[in-house]
Amino acid sequence: MSDLKPVYRASSKEAAEAALNELEAKWGDTYPIVIKSWRKKWDNLSAYFKYPEPIRRIIYTTNAVEAVHRQFRKLTKTKGAFPNENSLLKILYAGILNASEKWTMPIQNWNQALPQLDIYFEGRLDSVLDI
Repeated sequence: MSDLKPVYRASSKEAAEAALNELEAKWGDTYPIVIKSWRKKWDNLSAYFKYPEPIRRIIYTTNAVEAVHRQFRKLTKTKGAFPNENSLLKILYAGILNASEKWTMPIQNWNQALPQLDIYFEGRLDSVLDI
């Protein structure tokens, strides 16, 4: 829903709250449960506004997650049942290994986000970054 984008793409928490009010005015009667859920969980949903825009963009970009879900659905939809939980986990693990070979697209604006991540999560990237 394109009307939701102004909420999570807002420049500040206050701007996001204003966008949420506009969303509620437009869609509140049609989707009251969704709006109520956003309002009820707003403290958790809006926590990412404490980070700068490059980090927020990485947080709300879901293409990679959706690609993994699509891969999982492809693997499991043709199976009638799994004999046990381990058999399902093995198929999903093999699927992740297979899918990860195709992940070649870099994260947009990674060069802007990485220094911000290093600032906000000081020390956590030291073992993987050669700084």
